[in-house]
Amino acid sequence: MLEFRDIILEDKDWIQPLYEASGFCSEDYNFTLTYMWREALNFKVAKLEGFMVQKSSGDSPYYLYPVGVGDVKPIIEALLEDAKACGHEFQFYTILEEQCQQLEELFPEMFDFEPLPDCGDYIYFAQDLIALKGRKYHGKRNHISRFKRDYPDWRYEAITSENLPEVMEISKVWCAENPLSSKSLEQECQILNDVLENMFWLGLDGGLIRVNGKIVAFSLGEKLTEEMYLIHVEKAFTFYEGSYAIINQQFAAHHASGFTYINREDDAGEERLRKSKLSYHPVKRIEKYSASLKRKSD
Repeated sequence: MLEFRDIILEDKDWIQPLYEASGFCSEDYNFTLTYMWREALNFKVAKLEGFMVQKSSGDSPYYLYPVGVGDVKPIIEALLEDAKACGHEFQFYTILEEQCQQLEELFPEMFDFEPLPDCGDYIYFAQDLIALKGRKYHGKRNHISRFKRDYPDWRYEAITSENLPEVMEISKVWCAENPLSSKSLEQECQILNDVLENMFWLGLDGGLIRVNGKIVAFSLGEKLTEEMYLIHVEKAFTFYEGSYAIINQQFAAHHASGFTYINREDDAGEERLRKSKLSYHPVKRIEKYSASLKRKSD
């Protein structure tokens, strides 16, 4: 049985280099996401022969694919033994297509793979989200034009240690003004407060939009790979029509202009999020899968 433990901020020092070495362009290969969701998804972590392994210790335990450099087969075998020793079924969750292929090569005919349509990352050309050129972005340009017309004193501002307390207060207002009846939104607000408190430790970029001196939208993100930028958070007050459109465009322009792609994460199966992400015309999605041991026939 492996010794998994809680994830702490200091783990970034050894986990993030492993993610970067992997070269995977998925949100799952980023320490900030790992840290943000550690409590909501009951993630635990362990070191194993130069690899980082994660396990969700909830009611239906599952593992994430090992991250490291070297022979991954003995690491997967150790996870299989851990599941057996703990008395639960073995499952990998949110693994990528190339990992499915590797798993099948290492353990032929041993796993069943199932697509996870709610977990795929939405990928965009960075310049598309910055320039918003062409007919397909006509509506987005109109929203931004109206915002600038209605609020001529608007301005973009980087999040710094000086204005961070104000952003944290505004995030609480955003949460208070949105229905907290759903467990997912309640978790999201807890996570939002946590990530804002630790954004500089995590190395995040932050930006906000002000109108009449008041913050009406803000966003957080960071470099994922040399080619891809990752957006973690985007919040706005819809009373200010066009506020989501302008923070999306302005944050990309200020922080992602040197990247080829922008990853805006998944939609978590929420129709509102799916509609919003599709409206920006992704160039592709990074599909993900679960892998479970094949059941032995009677």
